[in-house]
Amino acid sequence: MPTTFHEIPRERPLTPLLDRANTPDELRRLGEAELETLADELRQYLLYTVGQTGGHFGAGLGVIELTVALHYVFDTPDDRLVWDVGHQAYPHKILTGRREQMGSLRQKDGIAAFPRRSESEYDTFGVGHSSTSISAALGMAIAARMQGSKRKSVAVIGDGALTAGMAFEALNHASDVKANMLVVLNDNDMSISKNVGGLSTYLAKILSSRTYANMREGSKKVLSKLPGAWEIARKTEEHAKGMLVSGTLFEELGWNYIGPIDGHDLPSLLATLRNMRDLDGPQFLHVVTKKGKGFAPAEVDPIGYHAITKLEPINAPPVAKQPTGPKYSSVFGQWLCDMAAQDPRLVGITPAMKEGSDLVAFSERYPERYFDVAIAEQHAVTLAAGMACDGVKPVVAIYSTFLQRAYDQLIHDVAVQHLDVLFAIDRAGLVGEDGPTHAGSFDISYLRCIPGMLVMTPSDENELRRMLTTGHLFDGPAAVRYPRGTGPNAPIEPGLEPLEIGKGIIRRQGKKTALLVFGVQLSEALKVGETLDATVVDMRFVKPLDEALVRELAASHELLVTIEENSVMGGAGSAVSEVLARENILKPLLHLGLPDYYVEHAKPTQMLAECGLNAAGIEAAIRARLALRAV
Repeated sequence: MPTTFHEIPRERPLTPLLDRANTPDELRRLGEAELETLADELRQYLLYTVGQTGGHFGAGLGVIELTVALHYVFDTPDDRLVWDVGHQAYPHKILTGRREQMGSLRQKDGIAAFPRRSESEYDTFGVGHSSTSISAALGMAIAARMQGSKRKSVAVIGDGALTAGMAFEALNHASDVKANMLVVLNDNDMSISKNVGGLSTYLAKILSSRTYANMREGSKKVLSKLPGAWEIARKTEEHAKGMLVSGTLFEELGWNYIGPIDGHDLPSLLATLRNMRDLDGPQFLHVVTKKGKGFAPAEVDPIGYHAITKLEPINAPPVAKQPTGPKYSSVFGQWLCDMAAQDPRLVGITPAMKEGSDLVAFSERYPERYFDVAIAEQHAVTLAAGMACDGVKPVVAIYSTFLQRAYDQLIHDVAVQHLDVLFAIDRAGLVGEDGPTHAGSFDISYLRCIPGMLVMTPSDENELRRMLTTGHLFDGPAAVRYPRGTGPNAPIEPGLEPLEIGKGIIRRQGKKTALLVFGVQLSEALKVGETLDATVVDMRFVKPLDEALVRELAASHELLVTIEENSVMGGAGSAVSEVLARENILKPLLHLGLPDYYVEHAKPTQMLAECGLNAAGIEAAIRARLALRAV
């Protein structure tokens, strides 16, 4: 049985067995009797490294034994192992040649928080969003068949990720093509927050089956008295389990369902995986694990320990923190409760991000008006559209990068029908250590091209509150995009006053150069404005753009500079260019934003500096442009 730890070690633990398993080839040279000790060392080393760097935590602890067993039984990397999302992939990274690099995890120029093909041949598929693993592994299985290869494809997916429609599309297709592949369902009743919905209830019923439990215990008593019989039964137990839970959903979909088995019982895992490895057709193994397994605080609080920040040295002097305002997500959560008190038509919808989007208070205060649809972004948007058809006022709280998954629904189901749905788009712009898969780099570009869409970019906490009200009262689809983290501590007005739609505001009057800011770079732009005596404008609205103000600024300034934390290509700066071009106004322009490449993981301040979106970068770009004009 795995050892349970109560504290995160601050010193590197002794790991003699793990030191002999730098790669899966070396792992497979160990004796099977050594693997449980190896798993304990791996768990302790994971605790130590995440304590040094911060990062995803509970999910990795829960799949220690499963990771060891998969690499021990399958011939990775020739056999393809695909992790869903990747929150649980840290043990996989440690066992695949990156143990000594774990100290650079999520840091600039270090290894990524998620599997990445360019990082290791063992990372067979790059991930960041959930529910992609079965489709990817199916594609690999079909490719192997076409190439006449006997290599295996294995997808490891959590029960939370299995709630997404994409996972079921892949399950349905795999059975149709009779793919030789294995899906391992890592069932810990927990994704990032508590799972919801019918599938979660269904899995719980399987696990609590009295028939299965009674038959298993009764068989043990009888067979244990017959020499050799119990060993034979144990090796084939996984088949009996599938038979005892008859008519399962997965069997009806055409899969050979085996389970559930204890995901922390290494001998059972090894025996079951060996038996299933050589079976033809779609194989489905249901494994039950505990998120945070082996670290007592994480077992008690799996939500709180989904991820942690790094441990500070014991004797480190306290770091003086600059005063900041509340998190933007907290401002949204408070506004949602306040507006709900005034408007009984308001409902809140989230695709499984209650904590992240700060919907906890709303869900407790208005449980009948709160809808967590699980990891199903497409469904969340069309659900909102259906509600809006019949007079409800839905607010969809969703991360920018996740809204990309529901773009067709946003256009076809909401915008084409001009329905009253407000999108509260969190994590807009760069998000730091989670890297490009989680960055909200494109929402301005993909929203502003949609006819009838209201698109707003707050520059501080109070602007966010007022824009949310504006969007809620707007007749049609509206979006407010705001970043991760805290604001500049602007005073927040307690009321629910909307803004005049399509009107920007001059925050500083200067000369010659005008900085047109779309979002939270306003505070940095104001510093530059003081240095260069430039006009600084809070544009507020991407759509409708304040065209009158753009014309006024073009007439009174020699250079217009647009600033946004969004892709420069097709972003808010492009909207300004389009206005000037349409009206045949010739004016020098400088567009500052995210470059035409994926910005790699680092601290947010480092990422902004790389993109030239801090005060120093903005000033340097303007000076370079002015110098070019002077030549």
